[in-house]
Amino acid sequence: MANDKHEERFADLQLLRYEVPGFALLPLRQKLLVYYLAEAALLGRDILWDQNCRYGLALRQVLEAVYTHYNGPKDNADWQAFVIYLKRVWFSNGIHHHYSCQKFEPGFSKEFFLKRLRTTDYGQQTHRVSLDETEGQSGRHPLSVVRCPLSEKELVELIFNPDVMPKRVNQADGDDLLLTSSCNYYAEGITQAEAEAFYANLKQKADPQRPPMLGMNSRLEQRADGSLYENIWRSGGLYGEAIDRICDMLGKARQYAENNKQQAVINKLIEFYRTGDLKTFDEYAILWVGETEGEIDFTNGFIEVYGDPLGLKASWEGYVNIIDHEATHRAKALSDNAQWFENHSPVDERFKKKECRGVSAKVISAAILGGDLYPSSAIGINLPNSNWIRAEYGSKSVTIANLTRAYNIAAKGSGMREEFVIDEATRQLLEQYGDLCADLHTDLHECLGHGSGQLLPGVDADALGVYGSTMEEARADLFGLYYIADPKLIELGLLPDEEAYKSQYYSYLMNGLLTQMVRIEEGCQIEEAHMRNRALISRWTLANYPEAVQIVEQEGKHYVRINDYTLLRQAFGRLLAEVQRIKSEGDYDAARQLVEQYGIKLDAVLHHEIRERYQRLNLAPYKGFINPRYELVRDNEGNVIDVSIAYGEAYDEQMLRYSQQYSTL
Repeated sequence: MANDKHEERFADLQLLRYEVPGFALLPLRQKLLVYYLAEAALLGRDILWDQNCRYGLALRQVLEAVYTHYNGPKDNADWQAFVIYLKRVWFSNGIHHHYSCQKFEPGFSKEFFLKRLRTTDYGQQTHRVSLDETEGQSGRHPLSVVRCPLSEKELVELIFNPDVMPKRVNQADGDDLLLTSSCNYYAEGITQAEAEAFYANLKQKADPQRPPMLGMNSRLEQRADGSLYENIWRSGGLYGEAIDRICDMLGKARQYAENNKQQAVINKLIEFYRTGDLKTFDEYAILWVGETEGEIDFTNGFIEVYGDPLGLKASWEGYVNIIDHEATHRAKALSDNAQWFENHSPVDERFKKKECRGVSAKVISAAILGGDLYPSSAIGINLPNSNWIRAEYGSKSVTIANLTRAYNIAAKGSGMREEFVIDEATRQLLEQYGDLCADLHTDLHECLGHGSGQLLPGVDADALGVYGSTMEEARADLFGLYYIADPKLIELGLLPDEEAYKSQYYSYLMNGLLTQMVRIEEGCQIEEAHMRNRALISRWTLANYPEAVQIVEQEGKHYVRINDYTLLRQAFGRLLAEVQRIKSEGDYDAARQLVEQYGIKLDAVLHHEIRERYQRLNLAPYKGFINPRYELVRDNEGNVIDVSIAYGEAYDEQMLRYSQQYSTL
């Protein structure tokens, strides 16, 4: 199973490795802090698997048991398809695509799977919950040693029937989003209307000035009498086994904290995990925002809400990072001037912050990725998500340089620019400035975009409902697009000249109008919030400013042509003002109109053309990462004298090791 490849390709995925520059030079105390925080970031893995699908953990055990005990021919087509299926399931932390949320179609036959299911020697597994022992053979079913609540028939239906749990997150307008989504944040049978009414009632009782993030850390369940209640994710509650082990590692990390503030952050996070109290989480977030002195930082917990169709419940994620001092000057220049950018924004004065507080930004190297950031990760992060904490205490923004570097290396020589960029002059523009401007746009998006603007008094932060995530990403992207063309960036030394920004304008519109379609299967629409955001901005601009940007046909192929870059900036400014108004006023109807009109539907003919051109390049549209491996190094007396880091672990080795070493539920 092991291999020495630096990357691995299968299906629509490519696995990359990222280096952690500077780790080997850290003093032992900081290495140990990274080590124990990394362990805490990996111990929440099972939480995410269960959040994504109520049968995810059981299915993973079954598939891994078949994989590790298979002794048949490796050139068998069914076996090869099974391996790809398992690797896709690993990558997505479940049976649904990590981006489109559609359920995977197995390329192997039912007959092959049933044979492997019934003849695999599963050995002495830790968990013992029986399947239906009467199906397919007499006597004790081999899978009785694997924890699985499904019968053999139900397991086969889960994998092979496209109508069973077809989509993890459904956001189709007009559907009941809970009854048609397979994520495990709500008990079966709870309707969208029931859940929305439950949380509307809770909001009536919450502090309107400093509202907690209601529903963030719980599964909504139903009693026998039909009443709803929250099953809280905490020590002694739901996911308690995993949370206790996370807290244990956080406690070990605490003794190596770099300063008292960092130690207080860890203490408060442990307290939140133990109590599940949302006010304690807010206290933790405030402490975390205020800790800006350490070389090492981390997040660990229930963070982003993209996996919940209602945008309330947060998936589990964790990561650890080390500051990149050399690159951080770029982010610091932006954060130091946050008030200037806010004051000069094209949005209505009512929606601007009078005082930008606590905006900190840095460029970092990821040291470990976990939960919803693994294997596929964001390249920029801005937290916390609570609007009132951001307004009163500020936020932290990071750009993850070593991941961006790995992406850029993988993209070199791919042929994408030659195939999709309209002419040689534009290709040279992207070659000269593309990487720099892409990083700068990420900084603007995370550091200033998400941190800009304010809600009007009394406006509910969740007023935009299912469109909230798309509109928030559009707001941050538009902020970045508007300001990347501003002479202020040249003044700050962040761009070399007034031509550079054009590379980001072209690459952004090319992606939003054309190339991001390669990630979507034909016949499907855009589902994911970031992709909807890019489509919304690009198509709105195309429709409203045709004199600035066009889609043109040359020799039977379609390209983006930009005719007026200056006018484009005006377009982005106008749309930014409208998106900020929608956010600030909580205008649900306007958000719905924008997203539904511009952000979802695809032109089938153009979609087919773009995918066909891309497939000829033999590239993987999605990329993710294999983590480095950390190990304690001891002397002959058992004392820890170092922490080693290694990069050679194969993808399947890492996934199987994680299932053994970090199984918690």
